[in-house]
This record gives sequence, C-alpha cells and structure tokens, in this order.
Amino acid sequence: MHLAVNGLFEQPFDRVISGINTHANLGDDIIYSGTVAAATEGRHLGLPAIAVSLVNDGHFHYETAAHVVRLLLEQRQPLELGPRSILNVNVPDLPWDRIAGIRVTRLGHRERAEGAVPMTCPRGKQRYWIGAAGAGGDAGPGTDFHAVREGYVSITPVHIDMTRHEALISLRDWVDGLGFGGETDQ
Repeated sequence: MHLAVNGLFEQPFDRVISGINTHANLGDDIIYSGTVAAATEGRHLGLPAIAVSLVNDGHFHYETAAHVVRLLLEQRQPLELGPRSILNVNVPDLPWDRIAGIRVTRLGHRERAEGAVPMTCPRGKQRYWIGAAGAGGDAGPGTDFHAVREGYVSITPVHIDMTRHEALISLRDWVDGLGFGGETDQ
C-alpha cells in the first residue's frame, strides 16, 4: 500500500479500497487481516480507506461485493471518519437481489479457535494446519456477525487506536504497586 500510494503510480489517489477479500473479516479477525492492514496503511497515509470482505460460503458472489463498493464510492456525501479510522465492510455471499440491506454495526468477538491440526506432509515431515476460526461468541444484534448472518452488509467504523483507555488508571495503580519507584506516563 505504501509503495502504491507513494510513487508506484503517476496519478495520486483520493481513497483506498482494500479487497475484495475472499473470506470474512468479522470481529477479532481484523487484528490479523491483511485486508484491514492495507486499509489501515492507506488511512495512515492520509487517505479515506475501506476494507471489503466477502463472507464466503462457497458461492463467490464477488459481483455483489463489487456492487456494494460501487454504492459506497458513488455516495454523494463524503464520509468524515476522523483520523486513524477506516470502514470495515463484510458482504454476505449472496446474489445482490437477496441482500437484505446495509447495517451499521460494531465488531463482535469470536470464541476461541480450534487447536492446530497435526498432519504429515508428502515428504513425510510433521506439519500443522491452523484450526478453524472460532464461532461468533459475541454475535448478537448490533454486531457484524449478526448482520451478515441475517443477510445484511455489515459496515463497521474501526478506530485504529487499540489502547484500552478505561484500563489506564487501574494499570497505573497496579504498576505503582510493583515498588519499582518509576514514573508512569500520563
């Protein structure tokens, strides 16, 4: 993304669309998503950015996801999210005429993923396959999981500052209790 925005192309960009990713980026998925990382880098470079994923169930309705992207890009009113923020868009793997609508959502959370699966590669060496992602643990109404499950496109504003601000005071108190005598940043 950095290379593309900063010189690989002669014309400047006015926004970044990362994707269409072939699998969901719901809830905790965004932490390790390359699609979300590319959008985040675009935002870091000063451009409005959207990460788009097709919640694939084997049908690959990319035309539906492309239609959603086009709707977002053609919106007359520009969206101002503020610094360090992107949109995370998840599109159900359905034909366009079966999409129920668009919902603005919050990130849900997954249950713990399945364990690693040992296997033997064709060369006879032990390898491990990463286990399946956990089901939606916090997947009720208002979440990205729920919207997609109900046939809606999920759009979640994501703020890249992952600091848990509510924990700063108790963490400062805890660190002060270590007896190290150091200062904590305010």
